[in-house]
Amino acid sequence: MGQAVKIDMDSTWQIGDMAATREAYGKALKELGDKNSQVVVLDADLSGSTQTKHFAKAHPDRFFNMGIAEMNMIGTAAGLARAGKIPFASSFAMFATGRAWEFVRNSVAHNYLNVKVCATHAGLTVGEDGASHQIIEDIAIMRVIPEMTVIVPADATEAYQAIYAVAEHDGPVYVRLGRAKVPTVFAEDYKFEIGKAATLVEGNDVTLIACGVMVSRALDAAKELAEQGIKAEVINMATIKPLDNQAIVKTATKTGKVITLEEHNIIGGLGDAVASVLSEEVDSKVRFKRMGVEDKFGQSGKGMELLDHYGLGVADIVREALTILRSGEATT
Repeated sequence: MGQAVKIDMDSTWQIGDMAATREAYGKALKELGDKNSQVVVLDADLSGSTQTKHFAKAHPDRFFNMGIAEMNMIGTAAGLARAGKIPFASSFAMFATGRAWEFVRNSVAHNYLNVKVCATHAGLTVGEDGASHQIIEDIAIMRVIPEMTVIVPADATEAYQAIYAVAEHDGPVYVRLGRAKVPTVFAEDYKFEIGKAATLVEGNDVTLIACGVMVSRALDAAKELAEQGIKAEVINMATIKPLDNQAIVKTATKTGKVITLEEHNIIGGLGDAVASVLSEEVDSKVRFKRMGVEDKFGQSGKGMELLDHYGLGVADIVREALTILRSGEATT
């Protein structure tokens, strides 16, 4: 599972600060390079966007710009892992997971190599780049690969800690990172651990299980619900695989009503992962709703406005929570 890690005091973001998870990735990666000479970084000619530029400047001898050739990048990363290095391979999520998927599966995962695929610009919040770049299938296609660990940090603090954690973890990992600045929700005393969910708000009326940017929206929705006398439990499920089944069973047993929130297609992502646990390990009377992109492609627009457009706004979450509370039947 890996070990809990603690960020340095000078590397924190304050609650409420707006910061992109890719920024935290760049910062953590450079620091890892300072501390561990086995860390190497590969990028597909996007180091400014992925923020690997900081590592490249500090450690040019361990940085490899592979050009716009993601499959070659993943294959080279596999070779470096074979040689005992700890390679971090980065590009936009659309290309690192979509274009290079067969190399991730056969070269990396099938051989259980210690490659970290850390892809930025995932989900709708890529924004103006539009549907061609807004991958909303990456969690699904990465979690289906045997023995692949899948992590979706909620904010910069968690992303920073996650990069340290995956560097210590032996085996292939996919870390999903964003382009847009998102609210910081964790203080410096937060401790990320691979495979462990974090309960951010205790409640007994309804459960909101979220990952990525949707964690901050779940927290906002819980505040609005509290004003109506409804106690929503908010759980940050940063690790999609291995999933924290125990946390899901515990909260579902307590509230009997579960909503999942993700910046991803409702097919194959967090919602489907949680649904599998509920169907196998929890009483069938639990009411359940998946909230995500409902099997549609994205479009060009401002990232946060796109979340609202696709029904992932705070008001949408509140409405679904009220619906599931009032209904005697499952809504999905």
